[in-house]
This record gives sequence, C-alpha cells and structure tokens, in this order.
Amino acid sequence: MRFSIQSVYQWYRSLIRNPKYRGWVILATIAYLVFPIDISPDIFPIVGEIDDVIIATLLVAEVSQLAVDWVKGRTGPQAHMARPPVGVAVDHPGQTVEVEASPLP
Repeated sequence: MRFSIQSVYQWYRSLIRNPKYRGWVILATIAYLVFPIDISPDIFPIVGEIDDVIIATLLVAEVSQLAVDWVKGRTGPQAHMARPPVGVAVDHPGQTVEVEASPLP
C-alpha cells in the first residue's frame, strides 16, 4: 500500500462530508491543532508548525465548502432567477410569449 497526500486528502474530505461523522472529524481536527502531540512536534520552530497549518487550512477549506453548499441548498434554484428570462411569462413559467418585432425609426 502506497502513501500519498492525495489519498489522505480524499479520505478526510469524504469523512467530513459524511453527516454521521462530520462533528467528530471537526472536533478531532481542532483537538489535534490544540494539543501538543503532533506528527511533527511544535518544539521545532518551522517543521512543527507545517502540519498544523496544513491541517487547519484543510479544515477551513472543507467547512467553508460545506457552508457554501448549505446556503445554496437553502436558497434553491428560484433564488438564482431574480427576473424571468426574456420570452417567459411571469404568470405561467415555462410558457413562451409571442412578441412581434418592429424596426426602430
């Protein structure tokens, strides 16, 4: 079995998108960032912070994407239509309106 960063990212992403485990994953990620026990200890000036920065960035990116998806789901497809498209009657969506064009003087 080969280790790759992409496989770890996909695993984390699929786990955080599962509603059953989402809270636990977020809580465990925050606990990992807060507690001093890390993959690379924080007593090393630069190397110790790299894993924390990567994991914090991953957490913020995934939680913000979940928030965007949630907002899009709440607004629904009707929110994107501020005005009806040209040729669609407001009273009867989905039906076209016949309009005669005349040239401008």
